[in-house]
Order: sequence, then C-alpha cells, then structure tokens
Amino acid sequence: MKKVSIKDIAQLSGVSVATVSRVINNNGRFSEETRKKVLDVIKETGYQMNFSAKSLRMKKSFSIGVLVPDISNYFFSDVVQQIEEILFEKDYSTIICNTARNADKEAAYLQMLESKMIDGLIVISGADEFGFDYSKSEKDIPYICIDREPKNSEQTIFISSNHYQGAFEAAEALIHSGSKQPIIAMHKRVSSSAKERFKGFKDALKKNNIVFDAKKNQLLLNSDNSYPDTLTAFLNRVPEVDGIFAINDNIAMELLLELRRVGKHIPKDIKVIGFDNTPQTKYSTPSLSSVKQNTQGIANNAVESLLELINHPHSDKKGQSILLPVELILRESINT
Repeated sequence: MKKVSIKDIAQLSGVSVATVSRVINNNGRFSEETRKKVLDVIKETGYQMNFSAKSLRMKKSFSIGVLVPDISNYFFSDVVQQIEEILFEKDYSTIICNTARNADKEAAYLQMLESKMIDGLIVISGADEFGFDYSKSEKDIPYICIDREPKNSEQTIFISSNHYQGAFEAAEALIHSGSKQPIIAMHKRVSSSAKERFKGFKDALKKNNIVFDAKKNQLLLNSDNSYPDTLTAFLNRVPEVDGIFAINDNIAMELLLELRRVGKHIPKDIKVIGFDNTPQTKYSTPSLSSVKQNTQGIANNAVESLLELINHPHSDKKGQSILLPVELILRESINT
C-alpha cells in the first residue's frame, strides 16, 4: 500500500502543501472550513506525520516530562492522568517519571529527560524546593511546579490547591461539631503542601481559643507501617483526644482501622477528617469526611501555564502563583 504524503493530502484537499502544513502545525492563517477539510482527508487516508522530521524542523520534540513522587497516590495519579489526556489532545506525548521521593532517582530522571530534549517539564510535589540547573543543559527547559515551591520563582509558575484553607476548614469543622481536643496526624517528612496544612490547622485552633501544644495536638507518623503502636502510645498519653485531622486520606483510613481496633467509636468518641477525597472515602465504615481538591483545575492550569512558557520564553507570567480553592466534604466520620 502506497504511503500517503503531505502532497497527496494537499491534492485531495484542494489546497496547497503550505496550507496543509499550517493546519497540521496549527500555525498561520487558514479558515475553519479549510482546517476541517484537511483534517477529514488526513483521517480518511490514515496519513501519519514524520515526527522526527517535524521535530528537527521546528526544534521541538513535542514531548513533556512529568516528575511525580508517588504514582500510586490517588491525588498524584489523578492529576497526572488528566495532564496526559490534555497534552495528548494538543499533540504532545508525556514521559511520566515516578521518583519514589528519592533525590538520586529524581536527578537521574532529570538527566534522562534532558537527553530526550523534552520541550517542558511538570514537577509535582516532593519534599524539597525544586530548582533546575541549566548549567549542564543544552537548552533552557521551561518548567512549572505543582504543590512544590520553586527555588527560583521568577523562572516558573507555581500551581497549588489552597491547602491552608482546606486544613483550616477541616479543623473548624471538628471544633464546631464538638471536638475539644483536636489533633493533626501527619508524616514526619515535610512538603510544601504539608506545611500549609499544618499552618491552617494551628490557626484554626488559635481562632477558637485552643492553645496548640505539639505534644498534645500533633501525631507524627513514620512511613514504616508503625501506625498501631504510635497511635496507641499517643492515646495513652493524651486520652482526651476527640478529633483527628489527618493530612491525607491514606493516613485517615489507617487511623479509622486502628481506632476501631482499640475500641473507639467514630464519630461518637473521635471524629475524623482526611484530605484528598479519594474514592474509598465514600465506602469506608463510617464514610470518611475529607477535603476535595480540584484536580481538573490543577491539570488545566498546569498544561496552559507550561505551554505559555514554551511558546513565550520571556512571558510576563513567570513568577505567578495560581491558588485553587478546595471543598470540604462532610460524611459520617464527623456527623453524629
């Protein structure tokens, strides 16, 4: 079967080769009628572009790298999936790199992505501030940060949910439902989002005249499955605990199991709120209250912001921060 060329597409569409090229690259002037005619012919003939030649000609790889700390985490995977779908519609391929929160692995992935000449990079969360070292790079790769503070904010656009708002509202919901001794349950590792959630929780306590005491209002957890021992020791030391804001739903679900194991009734004895509104929150017993993030909004803003930096390297949008509101979803774990 003869391979269809761009000249064949032009002839079948009744337009010039230059017009077909403009439609394919979505660059230049052409009518909507012409665009539809050319795309219909391309679809009918099964024409495939030579992306290698296109990349060399336009000095673009049409690929985007995504660094994610834990692809098994529902929030991260949801955002990444939506980013990939949006980029696919815009004719970009996505290279997803799961760093497992390992700095050496992240550095290796960055080197690999540079070698593949990606057009841009999306960095999602992580423990430390993110900075791109351009000294060894053949080109300045535009990047945007999601939930991870950039070292050089003037180089990028920072996108985040309003973690402070979510934690503040969660803590107030616990207090308004009768909690006198609310605590925050969180991992010992620190991220940009965790810092904001911790700050929101503390400020909610302050507003409601509850003095924050790290020994009585903060449950620190290791990521080594030692939740049962840690929780039991904490409850023995602070038996008056009657409300828990867990910094994410995974922690909240683990605590729900352990609280039932030690004979605590939810929400009668202890009320619980998580963060991320993962699917299992609706099906746990009792159903888990949680803070919902706007993952679609995050993904849309991420792609739009990155393409802005790719197409306009000197964009005046560099240095911007985009903060998306969250929504508190109350379920059985707080409502009596």
